[in-house]
Amino acid sequence: MHIYSSTEQLQSFLNQERNKNSSIGFVPTMGALHDGHLSLIEKSNDLANVTVCSIFVNPTQFNNPNDLDKYPRALDNDIKLLEQKKCDVLFLPNQTEMYPKGQITEAFDFGPIENVMEGKHRQGHFNGVGTIVSKFFEIINPDYAFFGEKDYQQLAIVKRLVEIKAFKVKIIPCKISRNADGLALSSRNARLSKSQRATAPFIYKAILNGKLLVGKISPSELA
Repeated sequence: MHIYSSTEQLQSFLNQERNKNSSIGFVPTMGALHDGHLSLIEKSNDLANVTVCSIFVNPTQFNNPNDLDKYPRALDNDIKLLEQKKCDVLFLPNQTEMYPKGQITEAFDFGPIENVMEGKHRQGHFNGVGTIVSKFFEIINPDYAFFGEKDYQQLAIVKRLVEIKAFKVKIIPCKISRNADGLALSSRNARLSKSQRATAPFIYKAILNGKLLVGKISPSELA
């Protein structure tokens, strides 16, 4: 696996691959990788000739500095996992590489979706997401980009971003990966206390029961 920290190095490699008519798949992450992330790598390997994964904890999408400081980081293990999944390229930029003029956030009009649910409680979060995803798309110019449906609102925001900026990339939604007890895999799960971790799966169970009540699933699907 090639590891690049500079845009220039990464683009030089990708240009060589494009000269071979290789298609480029891109999986953006903030690290602390789990099976959900790795399923995106597998999907990219299936669809694209070259898979690029980025690891960058983006400061502009955190409205709480403590949340940014506490975000889990496990780079050595991440590299091992990506190598096992035969990821072709890891892009590992620092903040200066991604924000050479300082942490300037671009303003987007994503419509009503940016002001509800997560957007309602994390002011400026989706502008931060849009800013960093735009930067990555401009640097990598991927044919495909893979996003998990776990962050469904973010997925909708990214699709709208592609429309706003006319990026020529196909967004590939990927199914949620879950633990055996139903809890969606998330890097942030590492921050749950034992009691919180024990309680969290009941959210998914409640959703399933709600779907059962309105006839969207059968009783066998609750097993």
